[in-house]
Amino acid sequence: MSDKPERPENGKDAVDGLFPVDEHFEEVVEGGETVRHKGIYILPNLFTTGNLFCGFYAIISAQAGFFTQACISVFVAMILDGLDGRVARMTNTQSKFGAEYDSLADMVTFGVTPAMVAYSWALNDLGKVGWMVAFIYAACAALRLARFNTQLEVTDSRYFTGLASPAAAALVIGMVWALSDFGIDGNMMGIALLGALITGLAGVLMVSNFKYNSFKKLDLKGRVPFIFMIVMVLAFAVVFTDPPRVLMLIFLSYACSGPIMFLIGKTRKQTASE
Repeated sequence: MSDKPERPENGKDAVDGLFPVDEHFEEVVEGGETVRHKGIYILPNLFTTGNLFCGFYAIISAQAGFFTQACISVFVAMILDGLDGRVARMTNTQSKFGAEYDSLADMVTFGVTPAMVAYSWALNDLGKVGWMVAFIYAACAALRLARFNTQLEVTDSRYFTGLASPAAAALVIGMVWALSDFGIDGNMMGIALLGALITGLAGVLMVSNFKYNSFKKLDLKGRVPFIFMIVMVLAFAVVFTDPPRVLMLIFLSYACSGPIMFLIGKTRKQTASE
């Protein structure tokens, strides 16, 4: 008997052994039967990779003191995050791998990155309190994503339970961008405390039970009145007149909409019971 190891009969098996990433299999139901597919879809995962890259780039930029680039990078990541799922549905390339990859990328970009950007900009001057607030935000983002993934099939798709992590990230990043663009130094104690307050509140809102409109019922493929296009053009014009402040106000309003709608609903219930 020879002591030499057996060689694979074809070169492809050898290549698969060297690159285990090619050995990803996923079971899907097609025509009532379970089918195993090998490999991953490239198009939606490219958008997710871009999302992840933007988050990583934002951390590097913030540590180097380039806060404007860091903030813009996170907003670009939000666009890519919104596209990957829609592209997957439009091209029928949804997969469990893509969903898990998207969730992990969101944790980096909308969980770790805003905490690190806020810490680099202002929270580091608060010492232990600063990094504790940053950690609380990151932990709340992880809890928010875990809850969303486990309740995806049992919740009303019209609403989010708790502030979505991209919106929370936009609130924190928008604050940093708006103030730093004005030349306001995060090293000021008052600004550092404001940054800690907004960062901490954004984290708490993510794990709250407040309902937020998901806007998932918007029909982007259907026909709309011509006036809708005019409104969109005006909206873009308003945003680009002063992106840092306008975006911060938009996401601040959205973050406040959950508690406001909760209070309105509670007031209506009390009035009806009387």
